[in-house]
Amino acid sequence: MATTSKELPSVAEVVALTLKRHGVDIIFSQSLPSAVALACEDIGIRQYTYRTENAGGAMADGFARMSNHAAVVLAQNGPAATLLVAPLTEAQKASISVVALIQDVNRPQTDRNAFQDADHIGMFQSCTKWIRRCNDPDRIADYLDMAFTQACTGRPGPVVLMLPADVLLEQTKAPVKRTAQLASIPLDRFCADPARIKEAAKLIADAKHPLVVAGGGVHLSQACAEVAALQSKLHLPVMTTVMGKGCVDESHALSMGVAAYNLGKLSPARDLRGVIERADVVLLIGTRTNQNGTDSWQLYPDGARYIHIDVDGTEIGRNYEALRLVGDAKLTLAALIAELDGKLKPRPAVEKEIAAARKSYEAVIAPVIHSNQSPLRPEKLMADITQVMTPDTILVADASYSTLWIACYLRAMLPGQRFITPRGLAGLGWGLPMAIGAKLAAPKSPVVCVVGDGGFGHVWSELETLKRTNVAVVLTVLNNGVLAYQKDAEDVKFGRHSSACRFSPVDHAAVARACGLKGVRIDRAADYLPALREALASDESTLIDVVTDPEAYPPITFFEGTLEKVRAAREGK
Repeated sequence: MATTSKELPSVAEVVALTLKRHGVDIIFSQSLPSAVALACEDIGIRQYTYRTENAGGAMADGFARMSNHAAVVLAQNGPAATLLVAPLTEAQKASISVVALIQDVNRPQTDRNAFQDADHIGMFQSCTKWIRRCNDPDRIADYLDMAFTQACTGRPGPVVLMLPADVLLEQTKAPVKRTAQLASIPLDRFCADPARIKEAAKLIADAKHPLVVAGGGVHLSQACAEVAALQSKLHLPVMTTVMGKGCVDESHALSMGVAAYNLGKLSPARDLRGVIERADVVLLIGTRTNQNGTDSWQLYPDGARYIHIDVDGTEIGRNYEALRLVGDAKLTLAALIAELDGKLKPRPAVEKEIAAARKSYEAVIAPVIHSNQSPLRPEKLMADITQVMTPDTILVADASYSTLWIACYLRAMLPGQRFITPRGLAGLGWGLPMAIGAKLAAPKSPVVCVVGDGGFGHVWSELETLKRTNVAVVLTVLNNGVLAYQKDAEDVKFGRHSSACRFSPVDHAAVARACGLKGVRIDRAADYLPALREALASDESTLIDVVTDPEAYPPITFFEGTLEKVRAAREGK
């Protein structure tokens, strides 16, 4: 590794060595800051080069979600940095540890209208846990350790460290040997107050109709085994948010699946609303109780007592007054289970109700998933994906309808299976880059990504990235020629939709082939499953462009009854 002196390393070299100490073996970058990228490559840290910073930030997000390790993304100052604001906001809302190292202008050029200078501190303050600028070459290791600590301790989240270009080239004093590795998630674990755990145990033991709601914090805490034990040992029914999906085996007799804003027509959980409404004690685990997760705060019962486990005490009581169990979900659940062990009896009536709801759903959905109609129904495609899924398969979806197609119609096969969706800010276009990040974090696992044509249009350029880097992802594009969620939401709200909701026809398979990937166009129901099997057997990425029904929509509760009436009125029925 080249240095500016035989005795002392440069700041950029110390950055690389510090990243190595924290277990970083890959950075998401486009060769800027160049001094850092070169120093990283000199010591074996791989630079995974994105085409746009927006996608690069999402790649880092997907990597962190799958690896339980802080991800590092690099970018230049100015317009490149601005393109990280959106994915960092997603990471902030979803509690994902991303460390962004941003090049800044030389220190003497600050506030002189230097090329691509901007108020980066102000720009990133709204979307990060922590932001600093390292002006002192001798403190670079301090700042990097602070950055990883902030990203990974407490509630995880994104951080930014600004690195002036001239600082990176300066020599720094010989660093004190450090051994701390601070990039694991969670970095620190602490259990909730034992007295409150006892109080929570009594509430649950005395409840007639207890209910568990598991959110994305369960995955962050790696507490899936503990949530599964709530079913197997304590006989408690568990439903999840979209981000919590996968924390339990959804075939378990006490699994209710995802129950949020998706209880409309053709919902697997539609007939389980009674279980929710009867709940007298609700245990919330690692959830922000946000709008979509609670169906606009209308789903959970008003008269219930709430217990809320969360590492971030400010989330407890935000929307539902609750017994506060502030702490790591894994440790706190383990203590709660120990307190309740042997005190709760099986709930055959609840199991019977869940089984009846599944049987009813299977009867209703059968004509759709067995249909050979063209354009194809997304539910049919999900049924085909189910046939090739294994417990090791990682499912990724873009925002909007794609998220709900996999959340509703794919079933987690064991506790801890991952379904990755951008539910923090829910920006379009992040499905493919998150899938890339997930594959890099878990290269031996098959990754299946489902995106709509509207969202995919944001990141076509990353198809070249897939080819150049030889990362194998199976990408299904639901090509219905419309911004479907936008169109349908406008119809429900206004009785009509604007002209912006429709696209010109695009052959996405041809776009993939132009980038050197395999691209397959599907317009017959019988052809999708064979194409999917072939793609999964390949060691290269495949794009499957499926012509889908523009009138299909997931079971969004808000649309119930209204959307069909608007469509009927438009057609004069």
